[in-house]
Amino acid sequence: MLSAYIPLLVFLAIVLAFGVGITAASNLLGPRHPTKAKGLPYECGIVPSASARRRFAVTFYLTAMLFIVFDVEAVFLYPWAVLLRSTLHLFGLIEMLVFIALLAVGLAYVWRKGALEWD
Repeated sequence: MLSAYIPLLVFLAIVLAFGVGITAASNLLGPRHPTKAKGLPYECGIVPSASARRRFAVTFYLTAMLFIVFDVEAVFLYPWAVLLRSTLHLFGLIEMLVFIALLAVGLAYVWRKGALEWD
């Protein structure tokens, strides 16, 4: 039983050895010429005017989460559309309408709270 996993363990050992070996070789053989300019964050050739470690507004994160929620909705809509006529029929249509209605209620709530406003 366990002998079936031996090739997998050998492959895992080779992958780990390769990863550690490449990282070690890069650290040992790679050029080291640190300068102040190399330590600065790259901003398209423009000299940075402020620190790169600044705080982002909460609205940025909220907008990102809303994007992910509606992106996941689009991922669920595709297989539903493919299977609608063949297997889901009326039940699938009603189920998807409930799903979209829940998302619409969530969007209306977020919109009403003003989370989509960029002041």
